Amino acid sequence: MRNMTGRKLPVRESGPPEHAREAFVDLHCHCLPSLDDGPASICESVALCRSLAADHVETVVATPHQLGRFQAHTTAAKVRRAVERLNRILADSDIDLQVVPGAEVRLDERIGQFLVEDEILTLADMNRHILLELPEDVFIDIEPLRAQLQSQGVNLVIAHPERNRALLSHANVLWRWLDSGVALQVTAASLAGHSDSAVEQAAWALVAQGWVAVVATDAHDGTVNRPQMTAAYEMIRAHLGRELAHLLCVENPRRVLNAQDLIPAFSAAGQEAC
Repeated sequence: MRNMTGRKLPVRESGPPEHAREAFVDLHCHCLPSLDDGPASICESVALCRSLAADHVETVVATPHQLGRFQAHTTAAKVRRAVERLNRILADSDIDLQVVPGAEVRLDERIGQFLVEDEILTLADMNRHILLELPEDVFIDIEPLRAQLQSQGVNLVIAHPERNRALLSHANVLWRWLDSGVALQVTAASLAGHSDSAVEQAAWALVAQGWVAVVATDAHDGTVNRPQMTAAYEMIRAHLGRELAHLLCVENPRRVLNAQDLIPAFSAAGQEAC
């Protein structure tokens, strides 16, 4: 495993798996039925939730796409109703998983206004962190949006930056965002080798440099795009240490759930350009 500078990552802390002692909070998951490109039916949704519970996830933030092509279809009210229904079904099915409302929000200059109007959702519906999806084919500086949202008490969490070549090509600007309070969420499957090699390398480089705050599944089903939290946790623990694995997979996700500030994983190496 190598970082963006080509250096091989050290292997640390061998030993028995630790995931049995950890309960994960998954901040990015498309688990609600018939809302976006996630499960097409309630049966598929329940199957995904079984996979999440089996992967040691105890709380999942349902994050259907909002704005963009889903603007008229995934309103905040509709997402909240779908979460309530899914929680009832999970309880009846004896699946030990709690679902809370959220969204993966497409970049839009009106996000601040939509939050005030309760048209879009923050993570866990706590009005503290918003999961932002950036376009992957063009770079857009989000500094004005960041400043506006922070004035409203809301912080940005950028979804799956490892897949965004336009973003990674502007590492100096990305570092400025991070220094201003923006956080990055890397996908567990990218770290676990379920993406192409370039995405996997970018994901590990971002984590190794201390630029990532949160790991989440971005799961869409229980088979192809399934949860990989345990695998990601164990790989981070093995290569970069238990403390960082706990921070990215346990502590910071739980802080989002509780509307608390995230703990940065910055290191001296984190100031290198990608």
